[in-house]
Amino acid sequence: MSTTRDSSVSFDQTDTRSDEMNSTIEQWIDDLVAGVDDAQASEEFQEWLDVQSRFHDYSYRNTLLIKRQYPKATRVAGYRTWQEEFDRHVQEGESAIWIWAPIITKQCPECENSPSYHEDSDCEYDETPPEKWSEGLVGFKPAPVFDISQTEGEPLPNLDTEATGDAGDLVEQLTDAADDLGVTVRIVPAEEWTHGEAKGICEQLSLVDMQPRVEVRDRENEADLARTLIHEYAHALLHFHVDDDTERSKREVEAEAVAYVVGRYCGLDTSGSAFYLAAWESDDPEIVRDRLDRISSTAEELIDVVEDGA
Repeated sequence: MSTTRDSSVSFDQTDTRSDEMNSTIEQWIDDLVAGVDDAQASEEFQEWLDVQSRFHDYSYRNTLLIKRQYPKATRVAGYRTWQEEFDRHVQEGESAIWIWAPIITKQCPECENSPSYHEDSDCEYDETPPEKWSEGLVGFKPAPVFDISQTEGEPLPNLDTEATGDAGDLVEQLTDAADDLGVTVRIVPAEEWTHGEAKGICEQLSLVDMQPRVEVRDRENEADLARTLIHEYAHALLHFHVDDDTERSKREVEAEAVAYVVGRYCGLDTSGSAFYLAAWESDDPEIVRDRLDRISSTAEELIDVVEDGA
């Protein structure tokens, strides 16, 4: 069975093909931005946002510590926080992930030490007694935290970002297109997946081979599997040589917008992409329009390779 196309759209091989694609993709991006606005206003998204706001934003140093000790970590919190904030419990036998927690206490205005360290120092400050000092950061101490995968209990709210519909042989067409795109691709059985809750990844193949490697977790929903493949292909085409953590959310927005456009062209329902974008760039959905040219050209390239393989 071949891939089902959007019956209302076709890009024939004519002199106006590129203009027609650009115009249609621009309209679809407008639809996507409107969908993000609706998603942000939904009760489902507000509930999800409330839960996310309870998780602490860790420093770069602590993020590295977490990833080194527990590479698949996605949501991390302390033992009591899991219990009191999320009604979840750390499972018996789980090993803690150790980070550096700040020590906030009364602080000498001059030497910036805590009262106990101030007494043992050479600091002669005595203008105000310690009980009147303001609080401040005086040091760090080791603290244990645990990833959500190490806990059990009440589920956290999830956003429904999955694509649906009849994927036909789109997954096969996309994997066949890997060589043309200069990408190595593998669909990994769920029981062999080692990347936590991520549905797919794009990374360097090896230190010797600089080709992008795309891996996606296998699942029954082939429409969503195809969407994930398109998303990771977009990363390979747009971001493979980009190493800037400050741009991560914008890279995710670009890749998912490409997945939305190509998936929609192929007849899938990719409206769930609005929730995905709302989660990554909840304050500024207009970033999708700002990067329209990059999104459009990448979507066109992927549409072309899918059509060539049809």
